[in-house]
Amino acid sequence: MALYIFLIFAVILLDQIVKLLVVNSIPLDSSVQLIPSVLSVAHIRNYGAAWNIFTGQKWFLFLITVVALSVLVYLFLKLWKNWIYALGISLMIGGTLGNFIDRIRVGYVVDMLQLDFINFPIFNVADSALSVGVLIIIIAMLRDEKND
Repeated sequence: MALYIFLIFAVILLDQIVKLLVVNSIPLDSSVQLIPSVLSVAHIRNYGAAWNIFTGQKWFLFLITVVALSVLVYLFLKLWKNWIYALGISLMIGGTLGNFIDRIRVGYVVDMLQLDFINFPIFNVADSALSVGVLIIIIAMLRDEKND
């Protein structure tokens, strides 16, 4: 279990460090190309959730986050001995907490990763951890369904 707890804190720490670096080095609402035509690092503020849904609904997002974290912690405690579920849930908890810290601390989430080769919303490290965690859970569920 200690490894998964470490992973949760590592995701939070990496997310917060990257956000701090971006805020301190890139002007708001601008970007810097990292890999031409592939990836830029931007500095934007997201006052909503994914794809800016629920913009301005701070208390609703707070409530949804608390509920989501409660469910994730319950599932983690129930499934932590199954490594693939524990891995996915740990990434999801770390990502959720990374963005939650922003919402509590400054009232918005800092986003910075911009894919230049596709029209896709700008995202951050926490969002990436959440997405990878969900993908791992889906793969685990499909694997389990196949084995039944």
